[in-house]
Amino acid sequence: MKKGYLLVFLAASMWGTLGIFAKLLYQFNLDTFTVVFYRVMIAFFLLLIYNSSKGLKIKKERLPFYAFYGFFSIFLFYVLYFYTVRISSVSLAVLLLYTAPIHSTILGYLVFKEKVTLTKSIALIMAVIGVLLVVNPNNEKMSILAVALGLLSGFTYALYGVLGKMAVRNERPEEALLYTLGFGALFLVPFSNFKIPLNAVPYIFALAFFPTFLAYILYNTALREVEVSKASIIATIEPVVALILAYLVFNEVLTLKQLLGAVLIIGSSMLIHYR
Repeated sequence: MKKGYLLVFLAASMWGTLGIFAKLLYQFNLDTFTVVFYRVMIAFFLLLIYNSSKGLKIKKERLPFYAFYGFFSIFLFYVLYFYTVRISSVSLAVLLLYTAPIHSTILGYLVFKEKVTLTKSIALIMAVIGVLLVVNPNNEKMSILAVALGLLSGFTYALYGVLGKMAVRNERPEEALLYTLGFGALFLVPFSNFKIPLNAVPYIFALAFFPTFLAYILYNTALREVEVSKASIIATIEPVVALILAYLVFNEVLTLKQLLGAVLIIGSSMLIHYR
């Protein structure tokens, strides 16, 4: 087995811990903006050190684009996802996040005039049915707000990919992420409460290092020897890891109907990535 496949698996597994770290940090009564700010800021400084070692040149003419990118794909995306975790569950948040490939299909058609093929149409139908099964209307703990924000997080995640395509035409992926995180942190400053309990610091650093900085570096390294399409398929292990950890750490259990919905959502993502 190629080393690249293992690196993708490790990166996706780390991404699957995002919701777990969020829930753990919420136990310290931290608000969403503060959790996201420290995640972004610490990862930014780690990437700054990493990029500086490779030679970093700031391109002033590109900064307006990255301000736009940072607002929608860091500020909005991270806040929407983490707040969904706060008011619902890790399981629901990650499954609604994984409707992103469907949003990507729609955005690809509108922005890049990409064709909506039969495969994409089937994947879209699978994802819609999956969401309807996962979102259990009889569950009083599941609010309409949580579902709406979860679906919006999926949309901003898809937007992250669309803007990322534009970004890497001019910058290295890790350099593009540096600029994006930097602007994302700036947008988060006015909303953040910078005081955090000392006991929360290890969790904050772990959140910034493992599923943010290290996961991205591993994934980017893997793409040197693994095709993007294959890496994307392997990366669909992320929601599976999140669901397993949510069960082990917080005893979150999906009903049989919701499990079927989870299979359809993850399957639709794999189908689009495969094509």
